[in-house]
Amino acid sequence: MRESAAVCQPLIRDLPADERPRERLRLRGPGALSNAELLAILLRTGSMGENVLALAGRLLSRFEGLGGLGQASLGELCGVKSVGEAKAAQVLAALELGKRIISTQPDQRTTIRSSDDVFALLFADMALLPQEHLKVVLLNTRNQVVSVQDVYKGNVNSAVVRVGEVFRAAVREGCPSIIVVHNHPSGDPAPSAEDAALTKQLVEAGRMLGIELLDHVVIARGGHRSLKDLGLGFPPGPPAARP
Repeated sequence: MRESAAVCQPLIRDLPADERPRERLRLRGPGALSNAELLAILLRTGSMGENVLALAGRLLSRFEGLGGLGQASLGELCGVKSVGEAKAAQVLAALELGKRIISTQPDQRTTIRSSDDVFALLFADMALLPQEHLKVVLLNTRNQVVSVQDVYKGNVNSAVVRVGEVFRAAVREGCPSIIVVHNHPSGDPAPSAEDAALTKQLVEAGRMLGIELLDHVVIARGGHRSLKDLGLGFPPGPPAARP
């Protein structure tokens, strides 16, 4: 049954000018707009009984903010009521352009010096995910982040993760080193035996490809663990120098 006009939200064109996202952008610049307003401009239109600002707010709520939205697939976006393939494609294209802009500005790239830097980079995106996700951090010769690639979603272990997929982007981009990161939805970042086995497999594959696996970091609500620091899956390093 069609919703009555009494419960329908006002159309954007019926709002005061200083409340319309496009007018606010023109008058105040994009930096003055909220995430919902910027997203509403991308979506362009709402649906019957729901204006585009409400739709944008619902999308952000559904994916728990921009971080979650940036991890969503086309299918997941299309699964949201009133978001068709065209709207989903517009959102994904805009998010990808943002990522590429960041990657073209070397002076603003994050430098990875330790697993703490990896944790700071990806905690917000990964710690609360309900499933295991595996990401690959591509690094340049200065250990600066070139990009972060989503590689796998599901049960992360050496039996199911394809080594070729882990290194594919690094080979394509000519990156000399990578860091593998995955999350533990349980909240406990302690590495499992499967995590160590996968790490060993990736270290050996990277050696053959000429791409160094610098670390494998596990992120969870309870913090993070570095398999390199723990000596799990990595060959033992040289003995410490005597003072």
